[in-house]
Amino acid sequence: MKVILTADVDTLGNAGDVVVVKDGYARNFLLPRSVALIANERNMAVYEKVRQQREAEASRAVRDAKSLAEALKEVSCNVAVRAGEEDRIFGSVTAQQIAGALNDLGFDIDRRAIEIEEPIRALGVYDVPIRVHADVEASVKVWVVRE
Repeated sequence: MKVILTADVDTLGNAGDVVVVKDGYARNFLLPRSVALIANERNMAVYEKVRQQREAEASRAVRDAKSLAEALKEVSCNVAVRAGEEDRIFGSVTAQQIAGALNDLGFDIDRRAIEIEEPIRALGVYDVPIRVHADVEASVKVWVVRE
């Protein structure tokens, strides 16, 4: 049976692919879980329109992410922390603190998008990568200063 995949299936293919599977696999697994549609002319036409809409939305999201990444390149934020002797801070600077500092500057960045490679435990200037989109990454200059 020919089916159109509506979601990625590890052993079968990606969303939008037209694949041939055994009838029982399609009837008992793929179709009840809404992972596939039977590949007839009507479903092919409908799914083609949906695929075009998804591609347009994806390209718009990438374009918006690139413009946000360009804006973030120009930004530097300050994170004020308590520090002891030799400019060592108590604890470390977290992604939540950086996200809060960016939100204060007007950027709505989720803390999970901030990728700190190793903990920031000293005062100074750091370049912190931010995953704006799956394909777009930006870098923000973070100044860790004494409170």
